[in-house]
Amino acid sequence: MSRAPNYEFQEWWNKQRVKNNLNILEEKSNQPISPSFHAINVNAAADGGGGGGGASSDVSVGKDRGRSARQLSWVCLLRFQQIAGSLVWISNNLVLLVRTANRRIASPMSRDDSGSSRLYRAIRLFLVVVILLLGFELVAYFKGWHFSPPSVGSTDVLGLVGIVYAKWLDIRTEYLAPPLQSLANLCTVLFIVQSVDRIVLILGCFWIKFWRLKPVAAVNYESNVDNGGVDVKDYPMVLVQIPMCNEKEVYQQSIGAVCILDWPKEKMLVQVLDDSDDVDTQHLIKAEVQKWQQRGIRIIYRHRLIRTGYKAGNLKSAMSCDYVKDYEFVAIFDADFQPTPDFLKKAVPYFKGNDDLALVQTRWAFVNKDENLLTRLQNINLSFHFEVEQQVNGVFINFFGFNGTAGVWRIKALEESGGWLERTTVEDMDIAVRAHLCGWKFIFLNDVKCLCELPETYEAYKKQQHRWHSGPMQLFRLCFVDILRSKVSWAKKANLIFLFFLLRKLILPFYSFTLFCIILPLTMFLPEAELPAWVVCYLPGIMSILSVLPAPRSFPFIVPYLLFENTMSVTKFNAMISGLFRFGSSYEWVVTKKLGRSSETDLVALGKESEPLIRSTSLHRSSSDSGIEELSKLELSKKTGKTKRNRLYRKELALAFILLTASVRSLLSAQGIHFYFLLFQGISFLVVGLDLIGEQVS
Repeated sequence: MSRAPNYEFQEWWNKQRVKNNLNILEEKSNQPISPSFHAINVNAAADGGGGGGGASSDVSVGKDRGRSARQLSWVCLLRFQQIAGSLVWISNNLVLLVRTANRRIASPMSRDDSGSSRLYRAIRLFLVVVILLLGFELVAYFKGWHFSPPSVGSTDVLGLVGIVYAKWLDIRTEYLAPPLQSLANLCTVLFIVQSVDRIVLILGCFWIKFWRLKPVAAVNYESNVDNGGVDVKDYPMVLVQIPMCNEKEVYQQSIGAVCILDWPKEKMLVQVLDDSDDVDTQHLIKAEVQKWQQRGIRIIYRHRLIRTGYKAGNLKSAMSCDYVKDYEFVAIFDADFQPTPDFLKKAVPYFKGNDDLALVQTRWAFVNKDENLLTRLQNINLSFHFEVEQQVNGVFINFFGFNGTAGVWRIKALEESGGWLERTTVEDMDIAVRAHLCGWKFIFLNDVKCLCELPETYEAYKKQQHRWHSGPMQLFRLCFVDILRSKVSWAKKANLIFLFFLLRKLILPFYSFTLFCIILPLTMFLPEAELPAWVVCYLPGIMSILSVLPAPRSFPFIVPYLLFENTMSVTKFNAMISGLFRFGSSYEWVVTKKLGRSSETDLVALGKESEPLIRSTSLHRSSSDSGIEELSKLELSKKTGKTKRNRLYRKELALAFILLTASVRSLLSAQGIHFYFLLFQGISFLVVGLDLIGEQVS
């Protein structure tokens, strides 16, 4: 009679076998245990045994097999549940995406993104051609013609489709591929030239950091007279201007920040230049100005009855006042900018002893750079602009484009350069170029920062970029002859024409859009024209890494940054063409919408640095009685106003389908890098086209 099974020992035995990874048969020969016991416990691995032990082992095997079948059933059910859950999640998100798209299709289109635009019609036609070509190539692929292409002179019976495909191969080889290859080579050369320019700027920035080159001020306004500072009576007269237009979300913080600037009251005058056409906003701003007047601040409210010339007309009107002749410098801040209390004491000293210095420009700092993906990508771009472009040009050639705000001008330089002109939408770049041609110099202060806000919606950012890229082309047409006739050196003329305007304002958006949105998809359908992998992937990747260097915390966003910059190329290209050929949208000025992220708390923090003013009032949380009344009206108008919605951008969506179609074609040809680039770039266009980047309003 067989011995009763010892399950504890069997469990220990199985653990040891798994732990040491030993063969069961070898363990059986080494263990001094009776044969009947072995027959019971290891018969599952090796058949045999004696007498009654065989019957008991069959029961054990049956139990193990039953247990294994139940476990397999549970695993299968678990897998099916996971698959079902994934399918439900995917279907729900697809339904949500379709609903979002349908809702945004119904929303009204802006003028520059309307379906009737020239560029959109061209892209739409290109999409139709690409889809037809993909269908043609799919037929050829399934017939095997990609591996053994037919020829017109072949003796094989090809049929109508085969003859057409053979003729298509001849046409694309002889007539279409050569010009496409030439255009690809041209854009590649432009890409290399622009990359070299960027590398030179980076090297210049490293040189500045290594040798610690920076402007040196002749005086120190931050020290008292005993410590080598300047007496109050020797402070220059400074005019501070805040141009604004219907910016009720941010007016209070900008006015408050300017009014607590650490500068003698009798030496500073603040002009609030309100171009608002909304009556409620006008009353709110006027009440805010009156509040600061009651606290002893020299501040004036100005409102134009005839609002021509946008911001340039507003500034020009303010400079025509009689009392402006009593002031030596003018500091300009847009409505969403908040200078620190010591801003003037850090910026104005550089004018002392530099009679040929016209402008001191400071760097922007962003209060909402981490708000969403869109603001993070903007921070990368603008960090490179200030840290590298502005700083290098300021140190080595004393010229750069004025940023329109957070800068201090010598009023004499403005007047000698012709003052503010209303001929373009980039009045800041216009006055900077004219001042440079008159021989004036500029200084950029990278360590003096002024708080501001980045646009958080793609709609606001797109309108801003359209204005920033159409204006320079307007200006280039208008001042090209003036540059050639000016008395500056030929080196400065060449820098203005070839680097400042052509390379960075015209060539960059041209090759970026043409190379990655037009030529690359076409090379998938015209494989005789090739675009090397280093042009598609490696060189853009290196340039993206260099662009992120000034903002090292943004390194995780290198890939989204690269894809988003290519996505924005359609907007920049459209703006560049509009400005160059004087299309209607190039002269449209749209105020960049701000949300007032840095409102009360930031100003209170700034106010703490100005104790005399803080003692007399609870600075930014109080208002005059009239201000409270107007604020209640504003809140009522917000509740009854039109609901904001996210939008649908047709050019970006059409390009998304073009790139995704080209990725399918590249998959047929097994082009790995090209396929992945087209796929992810198409997804990037799709996300932007559905307005899924930035703030989701509704």
